[in-house]
Amino acid sequence: MRFDVILSQAEMPGNREPLLNSKVYFFDDCPGCKQDRKKESNPGIPYKEFFYVWIVTLCTALPISSLFPFLYFMIRDLHVAEREEDIGFYAGFVGEIYSNRASFMVGRASTSMLWGIVADKYGRKPVILISIFSVLVDSIFLRPFQHTLWFEYKLLDGYQYKAYSVEVCREEHQSLGVSLVSTAWGIGLIIGPALGGFLAQPAEKYPKIFSQGSFFARFPYCLPCALISLLALGVFIASLWLPETLHNHDPQTMADVATEDVETSICSSGLRGGHGEFEKNDAPSKNLLKNWPLMSSIIVYCIFSLHDMAYSEIFSLWAVSDKSYGGLSFSSQDVGVVLASSGFGLLIFQVFLYPPIERLLGSINSIRVAAVLSMPLLAAYPFMSSISGLTLKVIVNFASLLKNVLSMIIITSLFLLQNNSVPREQRGAANGISVTAMSLFKAIAPAAGGVIFSWAQKRQHAILFPGDQIVFFILNLVELTGLLLCFKPFLTPPR
Repeated sequence: MRFDVILSQAEMPGNREPLLNSKVYFFDDCPGCKQDRKKESNPGIPYKEFFYVWIVTLCTALPISSLFPFLYFMIRDLHVAEREEDIGFYAGFVGEIYSNRASFMVGRASTSMLWGIVADKYGRKPVILISIFSVLVDSIFLRPFQHTLWFEYKLLDGYQYKAYSVEVCREEHQSLGVSLVSTAWGIGLIIGPALGGFLAQPAEKYPKIFSQGSFFARFPYCLPCALISLLALGVFIASLWLPETLHNHDPQTMADVATEDVETSICSSGLRGGHGEFEKNDAPSKNLLKNWPLMSSIIVYCIFSLHDMAYSEIFSLWAVSDKSYGGLSFSSQDVGVVLASSGFGLLIFQVFLYPPIERLLGSINSIRVAAVLSMPLLAAYPFMSSISGLTLKVIVNFASLLKNVLSMIIITSLFLLQNNSVPREQRGAANGISVTAMSLFKAIAPAAGGVIFSWAQKRQHAILFPGDQIVFFILNLVELTGLLLCFKPFLTPPR
């Protein structure tokens, strides 16, 4: 097998103390080595690969959130709830069925570990392509026309974007790569509701464009799904040119090459190869379930994911509910504007501000600071209903942006902790475990949020935490639980 050897920076001329294990070996027929060679020769940010990661993640995030703004009105118009206070109760459960969010998360939980193993064996690219194709099928054939299907495309999604994002870049750019994944997912959860708010029921909102007898009048929720499917088609075609990062050579081959290289004494000091840092005497990979830095970060990740999904459900219900029940009396378009504005601000923060913040504070301290700042912000939400006019819209937009930024900091930092807790060849399986656990928590969040919201609207005159105050108090309890778990001895940083 032919391979190339190049000198790493430590062995370049001008370095007075070259390292013994400073040679990098690349095999010509290995796609992972090809990508590693590109990283060695290009120390800058891989903008093209990062754009692929961002758009693919955004594409898979849009379908789950597109119904948030109009669900409240749909329940009201169908006259399912006997009283207005009961709308939130039904919205939580109907949201599970109508958007397939329960099956979305259960499907993801039941198959993520399998797809993680597949990605570690056959590559990230095939799993990513299957994921995008399944979004395309779901958006075109399933979601617009049938509303009771239990099957959801996440049965086919390995969610390998986190692992892929750190493998296409050098170590100094990993925080930016992983932050783009969480940013794209967060923006998807924001743009999705904006699409649903503006494009659902187009015959009613835009009668000059869509007549009452048109296709979109018969299928009022098809338009946002059609737009998502067009995006998925474009992303699928573009992703055919994604570089693969999986190494197809046997690590033992590296050891054999290293043994022969007596000039640098690699046999005794180890070898840095295309498969990442490699030591000939490396012990077998650890059992991931016994890797406490990984498992502790996954548990904390599950707590904050539960909080974020419940918040997404509750925010839309709270914003469109009547002011007499502590809401804001927003229209679906108003909610769409708020969420779209938050998405744009989130993108700017993620690309330009998060990497230096993470380098300054570190992942764990970033999580702690963001969680602490989130709690007083959430506690202030119920009091916004006493404001009106332009002042209300400005405050809600700012609060929504700040809350989403803080949530993004937490999730992105946890992504980094998880990826840095395992060797490269185990990242797919580790992400599979993470997504499996997270999905179980997220599966219950929308219904739980709807039930709590409905219960809160019936206790407007309670002495302790009346009305929506109890909703945001419960969200804060979940946030506090996650914060407390961010300290030793529970959350342990990677070694």
